Amino acid sequence: MSIVDKGPPMISAGLASRRFDGLWAGLFGTKLNALLTVLTVGLLAWAVPPFLRWAIIDATWTGSSADCAAASGACWAFVTAKFRFILFAFYPPGPQWRPLVVIILLAALLISSALPRFWRRELLIAWPLVIVASWAVMSGIVTPPRVPSNQWGGLPVTLFVWAVCFAAATPLAILLALARRSKMGGLRTLAIGFIEVMRGTPMVAILYVAMLILPMAMPNGQFIDKNARAMIMITLFWSAYIAEVVRGGLQVIPVGQYEAAMALGLGYWRTMQLIILPQALRLVIPGMVNLAIGFLLATSLLAVIGIFDLLNAAKSSTTDPQWLGFYDEAYLVVGALYFAFCFAGSRYSLWLERYLRASKRR
Repeated sequence: MSIVDKGPPMISAGLASRRFDGLWAGLFGTKLNALLTVLTVGLLAWAVPPFLRWAIIDATWTGSSADCAAASGACWAFVTAKFRFILFAFYPPGPQWRPLVVIILLAALLISSALPRFWRRELLIAWPLVIVASWAVMSGIVTPPRVPSNQWGGLPVTLFVWAVCFAAATPLAILLALARRSKMGGLRTLAIGFIEVMRGTPMVAILYVAMLILPMAMPNGQFIDKNARAMIMITLFWSAYIAEVVRGGLQVIPVGQYEAAMALGLGYWRTMQLIILPQALRLVIPGMVNLAIGFLLATSLLAVIGIFDLLNAAKSSTTDPQWLGFYDEAYLVVGALYFAFCFAGSRYSLWLERYLRASKRR
């Protein structure tokens, strides 16, 4: 066998050895690391077996609440019976295919937006079309009967509010970040004032403004849907946080980039569009993903104004007289869904950073 043939196995073995050495150093490289590893293993040995016994071995998978009351484990029969309510809340059972369609539409839109191959002008057109279509499907404008927004809830509302507000807040945040760095004193002062007021106000207060103060500000008694009012205020609130992340990326760009653009005769907006913003947004990908994850979890605050998001729907499912008290199972299911979304977002962030770094080298 030639030396060339032996190359790949040797390289693979060396890579595996380096990974093992790095893992060993991280677990037992120092006395503190070794102590933390032993404590962690001990904690897992103490907590995992009882949890597995409760969740799997002694669990009740089918039956009624009486069967669950007689058992000592988890009641997954409750989850089976109330799963549709957790997902769709008080949406009428007959047309529950509508929120399912909305989940599919939003998932397809978010996945397409996450893949660089679809970053084209058509994607910008698809966003408002999918949003309008989702609202029309949920409300029953296309296919009667009509369902008022106060009956919407569950996972579709959580995904809809999160996707729409984050997507609408991002371009607004970019304008706020540019305005805060502007040489025009008045514009910069307004941007600073808006950002600081929004960042210094709790989101719960913002939601109460949407419910109580915003309707009084409408002229001639005009009415705006409760969900729409909440989404408007959430968009303004989130834009202030995203603006600070974008501003951090803008400040990292060297001054020479601006000077080179001016030497080429590019105007301010063309410089931002072609040179500055692409670099700045690439640098703030981790911060943007971190905010997106935090904003997804913050949608649970919609419960304070009577909007049944995913978490509030799970909580309400435990108030059924036939299934009282199964809070652990309901919150575990919702926690698993939130974890899946957040973990996928963090993995996507790492992948996108590697992809853009590799594309930059080409």
